[in-house]
Amino acid sequence: MGEPAIGNEESAKGAIQIERIYIKDLSFESPTSPQVFQEKWEPKIQLDINSRSRALAESHHEVMLTVTVKGTNADDGVLFIIEVLQAGIFKLTGLDENQLKRVLSTMCPAILFPYARETIDGLAVKGSLPPLALAPVNFDVLYENALAHAEQSDPATMN
Repeated sequence: MGEPAIGNEESAKGAIQIERIYIKDLSFESPTSPQVFQEKWEPKIQLDINSRSRALAESHHEVMLTVTVKGTNADDGVLFIIEVLQAGIFKLTGLDENQLKRVLSTMCPAILFPYARETIDGLAVKGSLPPLALAPVNFDVLYENALAHAEQSDPATMN
């Protein structure tokens, strides 16, 4: 049937191809172990997600998704910190500049997130912590919020 279309009819030849998905950096810290295993498990979970991209060649881009999960106890003592820098190389063709920005900021991170989520869950279990089943993330909403924030901050830069 051909390549998948992205956007409207004008971009019917737009395509996303996953070339490679990989872990670029990985960190697990449990600074209060073994005491953490003796406490009642009621951590406050803080989730931080960031993505960035860079062009590798004319149609190839590396997208890097950093997901950091920090668990603290009632006294704000750090129970654990897990950070994954999940990356991928994507071949993107047939997209105009606005479509390219949107795909790099939404679709590519959405493809990478399940891999990062699985790695975080596995690290938690290997660190003898309960599983961390992170909820899915809507990168489209995050992108729209970032655009709205940028527009409010400096409307002249959005033209």
